[in-house]
Amino acid sequence: MRYNIFIVLTQTKTYPARVIRLYTNEPYAHASIAFDENLDEMYSFARRGMYNPFNAGFIREYIDKGVFGRFNSTTCCIYRLNISKDQYIRLRKEIDIFKENKKEYSYNYLGLLGAAFNIPICSKHRYFCSQFVAYVLEKSGIHIFDKSYALIKPRDIRINPYLEKIYQGRLSDYRIFKKKNLIALEGEAIL
Repeated sequence: MRYNIFIVLTQTKTYPARVIRLYTNEPYAHASIAFDENLDEMYSFARRGMYNPFNAGFIREYIDKGVFGRFNSTTCCIYRLNISKDQYIRLRKEIDIFKENKKEYSYNYLGLLGAAFNIPICSKHRYFCSQFVAYVLEKSGIHIFDKSYALIKPRDIRINPYLEKIYQGRLSDYRIFKKKNLIALEGEAIL
């Protein structure tokens, strides 16, 4: 049996996201991982509150709350990755470790700076968003990157040949897009 997981790249109007986009010249500054196509169970490393970017660590994200809810104009690209049952179980266990110990984790600002200069800076309890996504994939036996997880940037996700792009546009429009496609598919099935 095979399972789908989802990797989400986003670009908000927050100042840190704007600075990252300006520096990298990439369309997306943030990465998350989700277990379901509706993105109801999505995780990353980001700010814990709405306004302070320095209070950051492991969080569960919602597409209609927090920073994403505040910035309705957030753009995104959503990718699907098909994995084995064993990889899925291992990924769940990895995420559970983060959930159970979330207070121990914080944002890897130094690692983010290191990645900008291709210097891997790893810490057991510090990650930046795309580093976290790559780390949990690697720990789960999902090897889709050809370099250290500490160097993975949103661009590496965006151009990854193992990922299937399923949506690109405003994050706030994603569920509407899904409903329209589901209705269209049901209509085709009837015909």
